[in-house]
Amino acid sequence: MVKFPEANARQFKNIFVCRRCKTKIRAPNTEIIAKRVKCRRCDCKNLRPKRKK
Repeated sequence: MVKFPEANARQFKNIFVCRRCKTKIRAPNTEIIAKRVKCRRCDCKNLRPKRKK
């Protein structure tokens, strides 16, 4: 399987997953580190990067 940089960026760049309800959110890294972004669904601020398989 060929991996394109454009597809990789589209799937994984600035995408985070809520640790409580597993919702995907696109936000810049600096906002996540500063805890300024919260989940739209459950208002949780604990987010992790999307896992690369």
